[in-house]
Amino acid sequence: MARVLFLGGLGRSGTTLVERLLGELPGVCTLGEIVHLWQRDILDDERCGCGARFSACTFWHRVGQYAFGGWDNVDVDRVHELRDAVERTRHIPRLATAVEAPDEVYEYAHFYARVYTAAAEIAGARVVVDSSKHSALAHVLRWAPDIDLRVVHVVRDARGVAYSWTKKVARPETDGAEEMTRYSPGRSALLWNAHNAAFGLLAKRGVAVHRLRYEEFLADPRTQLLSIGDFAGLRLRPEDLSFLGDGYADLRVGHSAAGNPMRFTVGRLPLRRDDAWKRSLPGSQRRLVGTVCAPMLRAYGYPLSVSSSPSEESR
Repeated sequence: MARVLFLGGLGRSGTTLVERLLGELPGVCTLGEIVHLWQRDILDDERCGCGARFSACTFWHRVGQYAFGGWDNVDVDRVHELRDAVERTRHIPRLATAVEAPDEVYEYAHFYARVYTAAAEIAGARVVVDSSKHSALAHVLRWAPDIDLRVVHVVRDARGVAYSWTKKVARPETDGAEEMTRYSPGRSALLWNAHNAAFGLLAKRGVAVHRLRYEEFLADPRTQLLSIGDFAGLRLRPEDLSFLGDGYADLRVGHSAAGNPMRFTVGRLPLRRDDAWKRSLPGSQRRLVGTVCAPMLRAYGYPLSVSSSPSEESR
């Protein structure tokens, strides 16, 4: 049975950074956003985190051989058909309340289980990390009998998330041909509520869920990684975190199948809070997001009122 650490939350919440640091731990194999593997990698042949095209990456070639006898044997049309039938946000209430899941749920989850099992075997890992984030996928995977699912629910201040969704970000894996999706602050606020609530519902259904505030992770990554390691069943030693320095992390090449551009970063990565939203997100939009997300911001321990004045912030 594959032990899977699923990083969940709304995009732009910091899951890629969390994944990259987890990937430096012994016994851990990080895979990126497997939810996009079927289209972006198998069909579109985009770039792996190592920089090579998916079809040219030795790691993923071996995973495909082990899991399916080669990626050509994967019926991607069937995967997409199953995704549309079971892995949509609108299906979460049905998935969460069902006494027994439909056969399509088990079939869809089994495609993922085969990838996870193969990656763990090829990498010699005890834990594989999927940073797909999608709450509906997590609700599907909880039904899989061949997956030991543990979810790290990554939460970031909704106003910081909203600001990040407004920025133009190129997708390097497309060689600059495409940009990442953008949302208005109002749209991202609604999505922030929906996806985070869905992970709370997952915990109520008996799935092991560890909530991680992104701001706390950046403030003390060492302590937070040790805590996640315990949650994942790893027994980490202080020397296992030697890649962490004072305000930075040293990263090796990874094999992320999909994700944001940080997955291509190799070498020294500064670890610092990005509070640009406090200055750059217009006050009206900041208040809009704060109002829409107020109940859950409060529940997660975030202040409802945030000043954009540096002098006030310092006080």
